[in-house]
Amino acid sequence: MAAAAASPASRLLRRFQPQLARLMSGGAHGEEGSARMWKALTYFVALPGVGVSMLNVFLKSRHEEHERPEFIAYPHLRIRSKPFPWGDGNHTLFHNPHLNPLPTGYEDE
Repeated sequence: MAAAAASPASRLLRRFQPQLARLMSGGAHGEEGSARMWKALTYFVALPGVGVSMLNVFLKSRHEEHERPEFIAYPHLRIRSKPFPWGDGNHTLFHNPHLNPLPTGYEDE
């Protein structure tokens, strides 16, 4: 009984299988057209998008003054179980003395 029910479905799948294979094949658009499309998307969408994003960040950074947050010595933050392998061992790799406090507080206070 299951073989009889599977028979119409398998016939239907066999009928549409060549069309599905052609639609899903990689060479449906041709390799030259595909490369041209991705090249155009790179030059006309991706690169201008990166440029606009860079301009946005640059303009916003020029107009804003960053206010330093108040230092609160929470016991679970800035734990140094072993020193960093550079410098004095207490400063992070990209340490900013204005924004990044040490475990004891900001450097200039």
